[in-house]
Amino acid sequence: MKIVLVAMSGVRVRTAELAALGVTLPGFVQRGEVIASLPSLGLVTLAGMIPSEHEVEYIEIDQLPDLATLPRADLVAISSLTAVIDAAYEVADHYRDCSATVVMGGLHVSVLPEEALQHCDAVVVGGAERVWPAVIADVQNDCLRRIYHGADEAVFTPDSYVVPRFELLSGRPYNRLTIQTSRGCPRRCEFCAASLLITKRFNQKPVDLVVAELRAVQQHFRKPFFEFADDNTFLDKRWGREFLRALIPEEIKWFTETDASVADDSELCDLLSESGCRQLLIGFESPQAPDLRGVDPVNWKQQVAPRIRAVVEALQSRGVSVNGCFIVGLDAHTPDVFPALRDFVRASGLAEVQITVQTPFPGTPLYARLHESKRLLAERFWDRCTLFDVNFKPAHMSVAELEQGLRWLFTELYSQKETDHRRRNFINMRRSS
Repeated sequence: MKIVLVAMSGVRVRTAELAALGVTLPGFVQRGEVIASLPSLGLVTLAGMIPSEHEVEYIEIDQLPDLATLPRADLVAISSLTAVIDAAYEVADHYRDCSATVVMGGLHVSVLPEEALQHCDAVVVGGAERVWPAVIADVQNDCLRRIYHGADEAVFTPDSYVVPRFELLSGRPYNRLTIQTSRGCPRRCEFCAASLLITKRFNQKPVDLVVAELRAVQQHFRKPFFEFADDNTFLDKRWGREFLRALIPEEIKWFTETDASVADDSELCDLLSESGCRQLLIGFESPQAPDLRGVDPVNWKQQVAPRIRAVVEALQSRGVSVNGCFIVGLDAHTPDVFPALRDFVRASGLAEVQITVQTPFPGTPLYARLHESKRLLAERFWDRCTLFDVNFKPAHMSVAELEQGLRWLFTELYSQKETDHRRRNFINMRRSS
């Protein structure tokens, strides 16, 4: 049987004015290029569950092609982000017209399986671990069910874990290769559309399995730059220290996402630099603590806000750059947030900054809250779930004010002058330590 794995990528800003800025602002363009060049780790992992007698082909669709050029398939598995789910549905419809069996999965499909089933033969809700071999067998036996519920806990135990087939990525021009060390995050921020939506609890991968995957990637890529594709890599500090010690002899360079608590452990911070960490992306969301009330169940991020500069200093003085992430459009925000955020970023010493707009992804508590209060601009706005397009009514400013403020902030923070200034600050902070 010929099995084709289709990854949908190429998320693009829909607002014309923001899209135009994306090709003129150096800091913003670089960030877009990084996002665009990541493989689909989920599908490569799925490939590891396919019996060897089947032919497997992995493809990535950046822009919807002439559908007639897509490879022939008996079974098609499609994974997509919310922002490009409609293009994924077009691909699914095409393959069904060609008599292929189509199965869809991932975050969006797990949240809205009935929507996806209008375009495919079956959906996998949750992780594909433990159910994908059954899907293949059911296709062969002509008894495919409509919905399969995959693993939502213990996903790295021996009866669930498989090594991703990294060889399917060989020869592609990625600037980062992804490996997962954990799944889920118990912080439960109301806007988060990450993997906790398909897991019951936080799952941590054993260190030896991660190291084995690093070595597997290096069989197909020469000196790759790694991204640990987690929601919160260093949530477990004891595991983190063990992991970083294991990375030191591997002599790799890498990046990941975590939260501000990483700076509370000085030994962990020392090990980050020694192990080849070049950057951490940390979601601070706002430098003003009152803005963050209610963002997570215990107001943890609100407690962190006064310590942002100390977190940046602890990491960057050790040579690990911080990409600080901030959200505009929180309920407490007025138009005053834009100059205040610009000034804070300039004074913070951050090496990099990421500004996004609050986005109510389907399935999140934020979506449910804004839907209940009739603040969504449309019932269905999936193509605007880009993190840069506004799709709700802000509490204390107009939609136009939020859009204009976001554009202004981009021009202020992503110019060549500002980007170079942040890099110089980082170098100086590292040298003075």
